[in-house]
Amino acid sequence: MPDGPAPVQEPVLDVRSLKTVFKTRSGEVHAVNDVSFDVRPGELLGVVGESGSGKSVTMMSLIGLLPSPPADIRGGQVLFDGNDLLATDAETLRKVRGGRIGFVFQDPMTSLNPVFNVGFQIMEPLRRHMGMTKAQARLRACELLELVGIPDASRRLKDYPHQFSGGMRQRVMIAIALACDPKVLIADEPTTALDVTIQAQIIELVKDLREKLGMAIIWITHDLGVIAGIADRVMVMYAGQVVEQAPTRELFGNPQHPYTRALLETIPTVRGARPEKLNVIQGQPPILGAAPSACPFRDRCAFRFDRCDRENPVRIPAGPGHDAACFYDFNTGGPRGA
Repeated sequence: MPDGPAPVQEPVLDVRSLKTVFKTRSGEVHAVNDVSFDVRPGELLGVVGESGSGKSVTMMSLIGLLPSPPADIRGGQVLFDGNDLLATDAETLRKVRGGRIGFVFQDPMTSLNPVFNVGFQIMEPLRRHMGMTKAQARLRACELLELVGIPDASRRLKDYPHQFSGGMRQRVMIAIALACDPKVLIADEPTTALDVTIQAQIIELVKDLREKLGMAIIWITHDLGVIAGIADRVMVMYAGQVVEQAPTRELFGNPQHPYTRALLETIPTVRGARPEKLNVIQGQPPILGAAPSACPFRDRCAFRFDRCDRENPVRIPAGPGHDAACFYDFNTGGPRGA
């Protein structure tokens, strides 16, 4: 038997107090507000929240994928491989992006270049980041297509994106993201545009690749059902902030933020002979014209009280590995500390 618990691994990616603002004609939009999180080797972190909550903007901010202007990263640190990616030079960031950190976008048809065959698009990062010859890159590209479950790989390298189905194009995108053996793979809603059968295949593929390769994965999604089946830990975002973080089982069994609870209640269930009416979260997300100075969820919250109008809560511990940004204490049924 092992002598005690395994040592806790250091984060492979550590994000601290990230702030991102967009400058528009009508004023500033504070899209990411003081976001902090980390991910450890081999861990799958699920990131959930409704549209506009800041999930994708946060992840694109990490590796310099946002055009500037209009995007302006106002503060924070992104610690990876001994570097702060927000303070590093453009050349180092290019080597990290697509090399040590892979990114799978939501829509493969708009992410793949329609005028180049998929072989060229897989081989390009191999030659750019890993210095492979054309022959070496081609051999590795075949291996990658086989790894992601595309048969007859050597022939399919010559095909163009329009010659693949939606699910196969997403597999090609995953192959490109894996080309340089990344330490972290960021998957931005990679199954949203696919039918449920293909979604299940892509999810199983990612789970299998994670076991084989041992990389950390950040999976962005609206689908809590997907997160329940694949994530080790879940981060819930609302109005550009992280409002709750917890191990997956703990989050689903003991949510400590009203927004998380509301999200979980929107999951469809079938009980008895007829399905129940779907729950919805009433109201609309706030307009982020300024950094929040009060709880951004207060106008939609059934547990709101006076303090919520005056202060924006910070995340505090709610259990082992669990924290939530809320003044309401669900254990006592009243204001926290009352």
